[in-house]
Amino acid sequence: MRYAFADCVLDTENYTLTRNGAPVSVEPQVFDLLALLAMHAGKLVSRDQLVENVWNGRIVSEATIAARINAARRAVGDDGKSQAVIRTIPRRGIELTAQVETQSGDAARPSPESPTGNQTVRYTTSADGTQIAYALSGNGPMLLRAAHHVTHLELDWNSRFWRPGFDALGQQHRLIRYDIRGTGLSDDASADDNIEHHVDDLAAVADANGLDRFPIFANLNSAAVAIRFAAEQPDRVSRLVIQEGYARGRAMRHAEGENWSDPFVSLLREGGWGQSDSGYMRAWISIAVPDLSYDDATELIELISGACSTENALSSRQVIDRYDVREHLGAVQTPTLVIHCRSDTLHPMTEGRLIAAGIPNAEFHVVESANTLCLAPDPTWAEQFDAILGFLREN
Repeated sequence: MRYAFADCVLDTENYTLTRNGAPVSVEPQVFDLLALLAMHAGKLVSRDQLVENVWNGRIVSEATIAARINAARRAVGDDGKSQAVIRTIPRRGIELTAQVETQSGDAARPSPESPTGNQTVRYTTSADGTQIAYALSGNGPMLLRAAHHVTHLELDWNSRFWRPGFDALGQQHRLIRYDIRGTGLSDDASADDNIEHHVDDLAAVADANGLDRFPIFANLNSAAVAIRFAAEQPDRVSRLVIQEGYARGRAMRHAEGENWSDPFVSLLREGGWGQSDSGYMRAWISIAVPDLSYDDATELIELISGACSTENALSSRQVIDRYDVREHLGAVQTPTLVIHCRSDTLHPMTEGRLIAAGIPNAEFHVVESANTLCLAPDPTWAEQFDAILGFLREN
């Protein structure tokens, strides 16, 4: 639904707000507040309604509510003095007083050939109460992308490493990305986290977007999460793409299992996380993405450091190193594409082969690369995304 009022257009399908034709960036709660007011234009919206719809019934202070109302006013070009668009009625509630025109259906939906060029960040709550941030961009059938354990929805969106991939997927799909717990805009990780929590997070994002049956594109650690979800809820996953993923974490590939020590964790504990001049950090980047130039490696280190704290990185690694979904592979019924780099050192091709062999009728696509991360500078980037988009078009 699109709501046009004053000089603004609020699009609740594409989660965008424009004023005088220019995009306006708003926080998820501010967008929800405006959407609630637009839906009830000309009617009083009480404090209880605000709390129930914007904060999901959680206890919030009057100061927090007032701050969001003020932000909503600024977003639509109003202020507390004139109250030309949003009127406050003391001790009763607020009201959108501007005349609203609504539009729905195909006329409100942008053409799939014309991506919006921006993203909208929103939040949902996982089963244990953890707040998970997700972003929407592009147009077309929904695609949920579950990513690795060091992401940041906003930083990645503006990164030349990741943005080309988002745009490529957004040409064909309404793309949903999310930050797993412990990274980016989502809540912190916990020592008590496990793979079940991460599966719940994926489900929460899907549920928040009303997805009954949908494709999943997963890489690295999120591959195990997507496999577990697809095995346990086969009716919900229409297609599954696994890029450079693994069914068993690094600890589970060694005889000592739980007693195995991850050298990356040792690197974190020694110091240098996010420091471009750290020998530890450069050594790790050179293993993960050996094709990067010195300057590109510096840029990637800075991007990673802004996405995740040392403490959250440590907590997440302790969990994902011990993923093991081998017993779930045979239960995955959805058509699956597995893409893996032949010369990856961190997650060798044997891991991709294990997944492809374990999932019935899975396709296995090997690319000639040593990079764990498929960044835009990778020579096989186009090959990988052509394969992914072609496979998803078959849906």
